Amino acid sequence: MEWKLEVIVLPVSDVDRSKHFYSEQVGFKVDVDHQATPEMRIVQLTPPGSGCSVTIGQGLTDSAPGSVKGLQLVVADVARARAELLARGVNVSPVRHVDNGVWRDGHGGPWNSFIFFDDPDGNSWSVQEKPAQNP
Repeated sequence: MEWKLEVIVLPVSDVDRSKHFYSEQVGFKVDVDHQATPEMRIVQLTPPGSGCSVTIGQGLTDSAPGSVKGLQLVVADVARARAELLARGVNVSPVRHVDNGVWRDGHGGPWNSFIFFDDPDGNSWSVQEKPAQNP
């Protein structure tokens, strides 16, 4: 039996502001924006190429806005991903890597190059460069 992670619920304080951030600034595709009841709105967004989506909205969770930490995406080119996010107005860290247990600026070796950003509520993301697959 396969167990696939499909959706992560992110607690946010302003659904429209967060929808704009994730769709227009980060580049996620809006899959659903549905007002189920006056108290419940569901907005599902998917990163390009991902099999897992995030859902933001109203009436979905009791968690505090900004309380989700450590979400991670992988990309083929972290410097290019950083440039795209900067061009869209996202406050993103420099490319960083771990060197003997200490974070340092610049690229590291395979699987050791990252950028970091937060959404408007403080939910935190890292983006890791995934090495190219050998044929």
